Amino acid sequence: MGDGLKKKLKVYLSLVVVQFGNVGMAIVAKAALNQGTSHYTFSVYRNIIAALLFAPFAFVTKRKIRPKMTFSVFIKIMLLGLLDPVFAQNMLYSGLKYKSATFTAAMCNLVPAITFVMAWILRIEKVNLRDARSYAKIVGTMVTVGGAMIMTLLSGPVIPLPWTHNSHHSHSSSNSNDHENLVKGALMIAASCFGSSLFYILQAVTLKTYPAGLSLTTLICTFGALEGTVLTFIVERGNTAIWALGWNAKLLAYVYGGIVASGMTYYLSGVIMKEKGPVFLTAFNPCTMVIVAIFSSFIFHEQMTVGKVTGALVIVAGLYFVIWGKSKDHMETAVMLTELPQQNPPAAAANHQDPSPEPAKTDGGF
Repeated sequence: MGDGLKKKLKVYLSLVVVQFGNVGMAIVAKAALNQGTSHYTFSVYRNIIAALLFAPFAFVTKRKIRPKMTFSVFIKIMLLGLLDPVFAQNMLYSGLKYKSATFTAAMCNLVPAITFVMAWILRIEKVNLRDARSYAKIVGTMVTVGGAMIMTLLSGPVIPLPWTHNSHHSHSSSNSNDHENLVKGALMIAASCFGSSLFYILQAVTLKTYPAGLSLTTLICTFGALEGTVLTFIVERGNTAIWALGWNAKLLAYVYGGIVASGMTYYLSGVIMKEKGPVFLTAFNPCTMVIVAIFSSFIFHEQMTVGKVTGALVIVAGLYFVIWGKSKDHMETAVMLTELPQQNPPAAAANHQDPSPEPAKTDGGF
């Protein structure tokens, strides 16, 4: 009971940190990009900072349990460094040039649905169309995405709150975006969503053969920084000004992005996926919008509308279905594990014997 409660608290606290980290990242990234930061160097610097910060902890704390590096794991880590730190992030920020932030936020909430479909196809997520818990996961994922769309695309009457401004300029802000390339921007943001979903799926697969989470995080950020540097030199060749550093919002964004968005988020995402899987992790992504709406109401005195509140309630309902379905999956797995030794004691005992101490050895690297 105590161990089970600790695991649940660890997972849900990690989810809270990840969601609040995403909210902070959106704020500092916007400030940095408004100051003319190149999104290429932004990706590189945040991953360099994350790799330098997490490398000592990974080397010291996980030295005894770190598995031996194999060629298969090495290739997976290289792909992980390319998928999110380079591809997904740069495509997302490039899409922002052509689409509004509202539309971008709406499309990014497709990540849970894309991740669910990919995990279903790759048999990472158990889905049985004749089972209630599978229906709960499918319906919950769709409802969560739908709630995020409601929050983003629908407004409705303003809810009068004593701490918000009574302004009416929210519907007249789309007058200078008529020239934006709708198709190009939408394709870039959609590509970013697919990149993020592939990253979560591959990270979950890699953790099964390389369970040292801190070491994996460090390696992902290291390869992301190296691959991002190569891309930046190719795309921005001759433009050395984009590498300049100063005591401004850009540096704050680099540090915050490295520590929280790259380092802590990648590591905590691995912690969550070890227990619950990638679908459970991404199902909570729309919560970022709920947190932003609440914070904006109190800090920036932005008005709360019926659309925002309705969308938030729909998101909560969808998450309840996902959590219920996943809890039933874990209950079934626990029952199977307890019944297995009773069904075949000799085989179970043999499986627990480890004739060789070789798996405990490490290669001394990450």
